[in-house]
Amino acid sequence: MSEEKHHHLFHHKKDEEEKFVESGYAEEVDYKKEEKHHKHLEHLGEISTAAAGAYVVHEKHKAEKDPAHAHKHKVEEEIAAAAAVGSGGFTFHEHHEKKESKKEDEEAHGKKHHHLFG
Repeated sequence: MSEEKHHHLFHHKKDEEEKFVESGYAEEVDYKKEEKHHKHLEHLGEISTAAAGAYVVHEKHKAEKDPAHAHKHKVEEEIAAAAAVGSGGFTFHEHHEKKESKKEDEEAHGKKHHHLFG
């Protein structure tokens, strides 16, 4: 029973790195697959940003039409706006991860970048 597997929620990367160091071999990374994954997450982020933005507009309209509960609708509008900003940040992050994966793929396959202006 000393060989039990331990499930850790936050240490998966560390375990993978230890296997790499112990085994002494490097696996080739599939950059195209990684790029596709980040592109998919970027699109999900775009959709969630649009949905949160639409909910902001909806709550703003509700606040104007329902003065008795206007404060509640304004609070929900602000929460939706914060969610939209967070989702936009996630989309921005995934866009840059996708670009980085593409760049790593090109570098791994020997494609050269000609930097003419900087």
